[in-house]
Amino acid sequence: MKETILITGANGLVARKFAEKYSEGYALRFLTRKKFGKNEYEWDIEKEYVDEKALEGVDYVLHLAGTNVGEKRWTEKRKQEIFSSRVNSSQLLLSKLKENNHSLKAYISASGVGYYGNVPTDKIFTEEDGIGTDFLAKLCGKWEGVACEYLSISQRILIFRFGVVLSDNGGALLKLKMPIKYGLGANLGSGNSYFPWIHIDDLCKMIHFSIQQHDMNGVYNAVSPEVITMDEVNRNIARCMKKPFFMPNIPSCLVKLVLGEMSSLLLTGNKISAEKIIDAGFVFDYPTIGQAMDSALLRA
Repeated sequence: MKETILITGANGLVARKFAEKYSEGYALRFLTRKKFGKNEYEWDIEKEYVDEKALEGVDYVLHLAGTNVGEKRWTEKRKQEIFSSRVNSSQLLLSKLKENNHSLKAYISASGVGYYGNVPTDKIFTEEDGIGTDFLAKLCGKWEGVACEYLSISQRILIFRFGVVLSDNGGALLKLKMPIKYGLGANLGSGNSYFPWIHIDDLCKMIHFSIQQHDMNGVYNAVSPEVITMDEVNRNIARCMKKPFFMPNIPSCLVKLVLGEMSSLLLTGNKISAEKIIDAGFVFDYPTIGQAMDSALLRA
């Protein structure tokens, strides 16, 4: 009998790709705000509603739900939406599982490398490093804090701090390659900020790997082992698309004026270590940005 995985964030890039790659090996269920297809169940965070049929016999929960942090300017209202979609949704699901006296083999939660804070530094951050002080860091801290509460009903908890996910089906890569496609590619700021990233296939493989490796537990950085800058990313995109990349850099002050606090996503980034997941036995299929770009752009 197949083990059952309940996935939140059903319409997101990672959830769709994971389902595409691993639907044969597991019975997959999805929590979504509006039910459209088979094996989908509705939930409503504001109304604190979860279709309890979704929880019956579930072995694993893969919590990927979360409003896109880079879609809109960070007004106070938008920050609350981002917070609720991650933290409140985690609390709601935990509450419903407890009400039904349900136990899990593992609870797997997304988080982000923003946990470490977006402060320019040459330090390489590991899972043992402390939390930052900005909005994303505080968000990730609360998010992971709720995930740890699942220890009361789950044999294991796994928290993956995602880097920027590169996919051939939208997300960050689509936005990055658009100006380059029209010959208008330019670095934002100096271009020297670090860009922690991971290919979507490697991310899904990593999640699947953690399910199978019963000795894995705790926090893991979900990033490629290659440390690169934003300038290197842009130049690799231009190379794959056979486009020039010579436009002058866009000043940081202009980016901050347009995007406000959200500009930190584009202007600052940290070096993040992948050693812990590698030491666990995981092997990347796309360890370099060149391999990732060739894969994602050629399939796009």
